[in-house]
Amino acid sequence: MLSYGLAVTETPLPFATRLWFAWVCFFRIIADGTFAARAWGVREGSPELPPAPAPKAALPERAPEPPVPPADPALQLLSLLQREGRLVDFLEQDIASFSDADVGAAARVVHDGCQKALRAHAKVLPVRTEEEGTKITVLAGFEPAEVKLSGNVQGSAPYTGVLRHRGWRATGLTLPKPVQGYDPTVLAPAEVEL
Repeated sequence: MLSYGLAVTETPLPFATRLWFAWVCFFRIIADGTFAARAWGVREGSPELPPAPAPKAALPERAPEPPVPPADPALQLLSLLQREGRLVDFLEQDIASFSDADVGAAARVVHDGCQKALRAHAKVLPVRTEEEGTKITVLAGFEPAEVKLSGNVQGSAPYTGVLRHRGWRATGLTLPKPVQGYDPTVLAPAEVEL
């Protein structure tokens, strides 16, 4: 009796099953040389199917494409501020030798571009709604992350003082989806004119 991990019966197979099996074996023998050798061994009357060959050493797989690195939202936003308003260029420029008029003109361009990028990608609202310069009262239980007290801070809340800055809270951030090859650490590529 032949065995291949399964019990083989001596009961003849029906014609339709044999025909289907012959068809499957025909194509398998053409496509798989190892299977063909094993089938040849059975044809020669070997009492057992030859053992399956040991698996071949796996060929080194082609290195998969590196995954798109997760975008650091801070770097991505900084990149957008650079692209639209040249913010990094402005901040990295030594402006000591420029006149106030030149700095003011550059600041307008940077302001317009950065404002455009900010409004397109981030939703920001003031922490306090009162006008700056208004006298306000900060009640007990205030969030120190939302309100920074300065000056002569003594005792406990409530505190009364002048609102010097309303603060900002980000309520939304919509950044472009990174594409293959995107490197969040490159805020702006070098430009080479040929």
